[in-house]
Amino acid sequence: MTADLTSRAEPDEDEAPPPPEETGRRVTWQKLVFLPAVLVAVLLATWLWFAQADLDALSENALSDGAVSKALWQHVQLTVISTFFVLVIAIPLGVLLTRKAFRRATPVAMALANTGQATPAIGLLALLVIWLGIGRRAALIGIIIYAVLPVLSNTMAGLRANDPTLLEAARGIGMSPLGVLTRVELPLAVPLILAGVRTALVLNVGTATLATFGGGGGLGTLITTGITSQRMPVLMLGSVLTIALALLVDWLASLAELLLRPRGLEVGT
Repeated sequence: MTADLTSRAEPDEDEAPPPPEETGRRVTWQKLVFLPAVLVAVLLATWLWFAQADLDALSENALSDGAVSKALWQHVQLTVISTFFVLVIAIPLGVLLTRKAFRRATPVAMALANTGQATPAIGLLALLVIWLGIGRRAALIGIIIYAVLPVLSNTMAGLRANDPTLLEAARGIGMSPLGVLTRVELPLAVPLILAGVRTALVLNVGTATLATFGGGGGLGTLITTGITSQRMPVLMLGSVLTIALALLVDWLASLAELLLRPRGLEVGT
């Protein structure tokens, strides 16, 4: 009888372990609703104020023929294109600089990236315009140079922060260097890389307002027109749209940061 009770009390070795407790949802309804609601309220208030504003001929001329939608679309294009090239340049370069064969080039690459961001954006754009001429190309190159640093430094920091014992274990089970990189190192570095991308996106939205000085268009056209002509409605509209776009981009990037984070990193959180 005692032996029977003992055998019942002992767990079965072949019995599957209980499923882990579910973690909380990555994206809450507050995260999804709060900022978009604030942006809608701000844009609605701006529209109501703008509808009642007394526009003179110069202001109407600056905002006519779809100038606002054209400037907004140009700004979005500048942000998306520049961010794409920043990712194409900074992430592979960050991976290379963490490999043993290229580590000696790290100080030079980081010095160049730091110089690109330390240089005043308007001065960098002026130099590029002198070299390449007026147009979107000079503006895009300036924005890309200005935003490479956060993605590059975060990519390198994320890869360097990986636990060496995990990498040794991956090599010990026969994974190739490329397999270790793509299946272990990069997934573990995703949170830091995404944080750098988020920073670069917001930087690009702000820096793109300077593209107008090089003939690149964007919402900076409305801002500079409002300042030079002293027309508050034009200045207010350009400024509010720029701020709203920056906040919207940051919100979308924060959602991507939550959704793309590997689930294995959430264990125990």
